[in-house]
Amino acid sequence: MPHDAVSHIPAGSANPLAVEVTRGGMVESRHRAAVAVVDAAGTVARSWGDIERPVYGRSAIKPLQALPLIESGAADRFGVSAAEIALACASHSGEPRHVATVAAWLARIGLSADDLECGSHLPLADAAMRDFVRSGAPLTALYNNCSGKHTGFLATAVHLGEPTKGYIRPEHPVQQRILGVLEQVCGLDLGAAPRGVDGCGIPVIGIPLGNIALGMARLADPADLPAARAAAARRVVAAMAAEPFMVGGTARFGTTMMQALGGKTVLKTGAEGVYCAALPEQGLGVAIKVDDGAGRAAEVAMGAVLVHLGVIDEDQRRQLADTLTPPIPNRAGLETGRIRPAAESPF
Repeated sequence: MPHDAVSHIPAGSANPLAVEVTRGGMVESRHRAAVAVVDAAGTVARSWGDIERPVYGRSAIKPLQALPLIESGAADRFGVSAAEIALACASHSGEPRHVATVAAWLARIGLSADDLECGSHLPLADAAMRDFVRSGAPLTALYNNCSGKHTGFLATAVHLGEPTKGYIRPEHPVQQRILGVLEQVCGLDLGAAPRGVDGCGIPVIGIPLGNIALGMARLADPADLPAARAAAARRVVAAMAAEPFMVGGTARFGTTMMQALGGKTVLKTGAEGVYCAALPEQGLGVAIKVDDGAGRAAEVAMGAVLVHLGVIDEDQRRQLADTLTPPIPNRAGLETGRIRPAAESPF
């Protein structure tokens, strides 16, 4: 575990109220969350709530899972672009540029959508979803928000001469490499960690929130990592900062924030209320887990933490007001309330 510079509540205690949802003049809903802010040496710079409880990092740790794509040599062999590296870290919205880039990348490594084992779903972006339905085109795994990550896995397998079938299984070398990366950057043995299956089929591993933040801190400040891994970490951060649209999509919280902050942070969302950030200028990693799994709360909590840490200045705070405290419209488009940091929030 990272070692503390700031005390946090005892394990098992209730996490603090972090986000509230208003309707009219009343708070209608509240969300509790735990937050860890850790530096690359493992010092807990800030913490709120139980950061020792294992959580599934879900898609929020995709930037860590993308490291083998680069350090294996696969990215260089196949001429993987910054946009494609960003897609390997992405939970993309299935917009045309996302889908076309994944398809072209697969073709370049001699594969197709049929080789993806992530399953399919409709585009996450409303406009892209409506256009897709009107088109009558067949639904393929290219549209899965994880298709870029899976293409990165396949590129690594092809480069190293490994089977492409079954690359999502825990025993496959692709997943074993990722397990090794997570153990090293998060600083713990995961042999007995809780395990499950992610929405896209790959293994998920329970890791304490503080250790996930440590992994993100080492992405932000990789100076103590082995040389190849440090170079890969720098390349991942640079790609995400350069191509924020590819990491998410139109009007997505992470994309909007990265576009506005210009490389001061790279952000990655995950299912079930997980959100992570790497802050290169401060050498910090941030990991958030909302107790009830609400993504809306994870975004607002992350925004509040970035304000607290001084990543977002007052001018940016005003410019990003509708992203940091998003309005809630009704079906007629009228604002009915806001999602905002809770009055009791400690950050």
